[in-house]
Amino acid sequence: MQPLQPRVACLEAMSELPVRCVLVGAAGQLGFDLGRTFNLPDEIVPLTRADLDVLDTARVSELLRELRPTHVVNATAYNQVDRAEDDPAPAVALNATAVEHLARACQAVGATLIHFSTDYVFDGRGQTPYSERDTPNPINRYGESKLLGERLAQAACERVLIIRVCGLFGVARATGHGTNFVETMLRLAEAGRPLRVVTDQVLTPSYTLELAKKVWRLLPKAAPGIYHLTNAGQTSWYDFTREIFTLSGLDVEVTPVTAAEFGARARRPAYSVLAHDGLVALGEDDLRTWRQALDAYLRERATVRSPGVAPPGF
Repeated sequence: MQPLQPRVACLEAMSELPVRCVLVGAAGQLGFDLGRTFNLPDEIVPLTRADLDVLDTARVSELLRELRPTHVVNATAYNQVDRAEDDPAPAVALNATAVEHLARACQAVGATLIHFSTDYVFDGRGQTPYSERDTPNPINRYGESKLLGERLAQAACERVLIIRVCGLFGVARATGHGTNFVETMLRLAEAGRPLRVVTDQVLTPSYTLELAKKVWRLLPKAAPGIYHLTNAGQTSWYDFTREIFTLSGLDVEVTPVTAAEFGARARRPAYSVLAHDGLVALGEDDLRTWRQALDAYLRERATVRSPGVAPPGF
């Protein structure tokens, strides 16, 4: 396991290490866990936004020419779903345009691009898990930007792995580095705020630590294409919230509401559970259930939030 390296040390080592994998967005929720679980024989260079702004097209091309990686893992994303409805430009810039430029740079140096997408590329009208072969049909601007990124990447580079994920939570968000749904619910409960949670949207919440470990297992064997990667099972946001509080030992009143009653700016898929046909084809077993993953996350969260303690890699 290799921890994330400090920025200065990382950049100084770029010209010396036999670089194989460049991890872009290393300080994010998923990027952090990808960095600390890397276990392949070669080297990894984790890059935060301070190291590389993926919106800087010229710098992206220049840096990849310098590093000559075999793989580039893109863990950057714009995920302000409601904000994107009124101002889609930032979502398109980061989720689509920057991805295309990154893919072109990978093509130029012969690298494979691993890019993460979302369950929100589907419209949610189905009632069974969506497979990688199902036709996307996003119903919000965020989903449109992510689908555009998928297509632009595949058009620009011959070697692209698209990995669709869902409902992410990880400890990088439990230590002041942004937020996730679990942290939001716990924060609102601590503040004594009344909680109204949507009960008619079904998904699979997923623990980034477990997804990250599986990504590194897939990398040596997966052919270019689209893969779905989540924890197992399905639940509504409401039932997920109830389980968060149950496992945390909290007695919190939660009012179930419909998506229409909640009134979020952006529409969400009513059902966005992802099937794992790609994993099966590769002979990979499934991940643990979302409940087991949530319990593991809360246990790790309790550890890293203790005074003076941080998870490996911080």
